[in-house]
Amino acid sequence: MFDEVLLLIALVVVAAMYASVGHGGASGYLAILSLTAYAVHDPSWLKQHAWCLNLLVSGIAFIAYRSAGHFQMRLTVPFLITSMPMAFIGGSLPIDGLLYDVLLSMVLLLAAWRLHVGGAVSQEQVGVDEFVLHMPSALFVGGLIGLVSGMIGVGGGIFLTPFLILFRWAPPKEAAATSAAFIWLNSAAGLAGASLSPMVGLAIEPMTLLSFGSAVVVGGFVGARWGAHLATPQLVRRMLAIVLVVASSRLVLSMISGLL
Repeated sequence: MFDEVLLLIALVVVAAMYASVGHGGASGYLAILSLTAYAVHDPSWLKQHAWCLNLLVSGIAFIAYRSAGHFQMRLTVPFLITSMPMAFIGGSLPIDGLLYDVLLSMVLLLAAWRLHVGGAVSQEQVGVDEFVLHMPSALFVGGLIGLVSGMIGVGGGIFLTPFLILFRWAPPKEAAATSAAFIWLNSAAGLAGASLSPMVGLAIEPMTLLSFGSAVVVGGFVGARWGAHLATPQLVRRMLAIVLVVASSRLVLSMISGLL
């Protein structure tokens, strides 16, 4: 019972951290669950529950950032054109547990490092007109992120947001709003792909999802409101880097414990 309470508290904290930067938190949920008794479940079970929690938290984050005036449809659509079908395909593919952990942890660490060394970019530092989206690159990046996200069970915001910021396609808060929409739709596509796949199939446990979902909704509301209305763009960027490091560190610890 005590372990379950600690797990729910951890889910609240992770949801708040991710929602503050417009993310759903799937990588954080997967990392935490991999260190609990729920780690005995196969990747498809973990992925599908993480996607469901993603839908809740990224939806909350999107509403908060959109109401604060940060969402730009023209910035979001190009990524979705290629990402959603690729997320559906990725979600329908079975993946080995160790490969899944290695892939996710490596990408998280790389993204955190790039955010740390890339130099801050915000609307206060450069003109808004200097944020220009390159359409062919957006289509390619969207498809690649969609496929990888579908394979490992995340919404893709941990990959998309660094691209948007580091390549000066969007300032931090617009990047967060775009990522929230991107995560919600790709999570839905990945979940649909997994559920309809004869190789994977639906693996949702309603009571477990209700328990986890209640926790992340609380954290999501707190984090999304703080990130969208109160935090500075520079702070949002720093929060994202911290989130990526925390998630990757937990995954590395999980892999090490599994090998011992």
